[in-house]
Amino acid sequence: MNTKVLYTIAAGLVLSTTSISAQATDCATTASIAYEHAKVKNYEAAEEPLWKVRKECPTHSLATFQFGKKLLESKYKKAAGAEKTAIANEMIALWKERLQYFPAKTKVGDMHSDIGQIMYDNKIGNAESQFAEFDKAWTEDKKNFSSPKKVYTYFSLLVELQSAGKKDLQDVFDLYDEVIEKIEDEESKKAKTIAELTEKEESGAALSGKEKKRLKTYDKILNNYSKVKGGVNQKLGELADCKNLIPLYNGQFEGKKNDINWLKGAAGRMSAKECTDDPLFFKLVEALHKADPSAKSAYYLGILALKDKKTSKALEYFNQSAQLETKASDKAKVYFRIGEVVKKQGNYSKARSYYKKALANKPSYGTAYLRIASMIASSANNCGTDVFSKRAVYWLAERYAIKAGKVDPSLKKNANATAANYRAKAPSKTDIFNNPGVTSVKIGCWIGETVKVPKL
Repeated sequence: MNTKVLYTIAAGLVLSTTSISAQATDCATTASIAYEHAKVKNYEAAEEPLWKVRKECPTHSLATFQFGKKLLESKYKKAAGAEKTAIANEMIALWKERLQYFPAKTKVGDMHSDIGQIMYDNKIGNAESQFAEFDKAWTEDKKNFSSPKKVYTYFSLLVELQSAGKKDLQDVFDLYDEVIEKIEDEESKKAKTIAELTEKEESGAALSGKEKKRLKTYDKILNNYSKVKGGVNQKLGELADCKNLIPLYNGQFEGKKNDINWLKGAAGRMSAKECTDDPLFFKLVEALHKADPSAKSAYYLGILALKDKKTSKALEYFNQSAQLETKASDKAKVYFRIGEVVKKQGNYSKARSYYKKALANKPSYGTAYLRIASMIASSANNCGTDVFSKRAVYWLAERYAIKAGKVDPSLKKNANATAANYRAKAPSKTDIFNNPGVTSVKIGCWIGETVKVPKL
């Protein structure tokens, strides 16, 4: 190879390297300008350099897509009509580009559910294409699919598709089970923290600013999930009533009687909808217990035993179920059921222990708090030594009722009304004034708790 050729190649390499270096420098400079404007929310100034970086050097930094999302969200809030739809499409394109260039730093569940929601909100595509985005998010990354609104839209779309004959009723039931499980898991996590912080407050300790903020945030999240759960149940509506479940499962029984998952789902749904008087429920339970003796089959046998007024046998089955159950929310349901049976027998102390076991497994089980409050209130005359201490029992009952509304927003109205009723029966300001120096009251008998005298 002659010297002239070598010189030409070398010169080309130098020019190429210089060009790449210049482009990288230009990208960095342009990105720096764009990011600085975006940081102070000057999106008008940020837009041109930001989109230049996005187009010419998309792998420069994840910040390009993060700031781009904020920029488009700002424009989206102010837009209307066709302009809003155009921005929505631009947001979808941006999210997909982020996944393309930064897959390791993009949550599939979050991104695809975002796309599904904005498509739904702006009538982009049809119900099937919108559902497909949510379904991808749910099946591939359920952990990061946690927005209450998006969970509701996802389920609503499936019900719409089933109504149009494009999805099976069983698909709706299967997703319903998954959605409710997801909601209850999220509720339990938040309710546990709320219960712990409430206990801290009741002990007289001050909450930090961070804890107060968390309490407020979690309360809002619980309220949203409570609304979604109610909406999902409403959407399911008559689809899951006994008049639809019984013929559906009767028709499927012969072909599915050896399918353990199907038997569990069918028996569980019939139990939840109180279709347990139909002979089909007995057939399902019998087949389930034969195919796979388990926590679920023991629980349903307990329900059947109760119907036959065989209380001792029912409790035996329920306790077996509680021991075998591995899913916390289902274990809580079994403990609550035992508490109900024992409460009816008049053993309040034992019933409380089961209600508390239910709460330990599902902290959002507000109804358990209401049951404890009710038992305490009904024992006021028996567990106090004088008029003041007897009436002080209602303070304790009030405290449990308030907790019910805090961990389960769907009960808040009823819980607050119940608490107000107990408060009205508790010692008045005059009673407290006439008992100076009494700062707390130790309540005896089965209750065995101490309640502080409030500063009225």
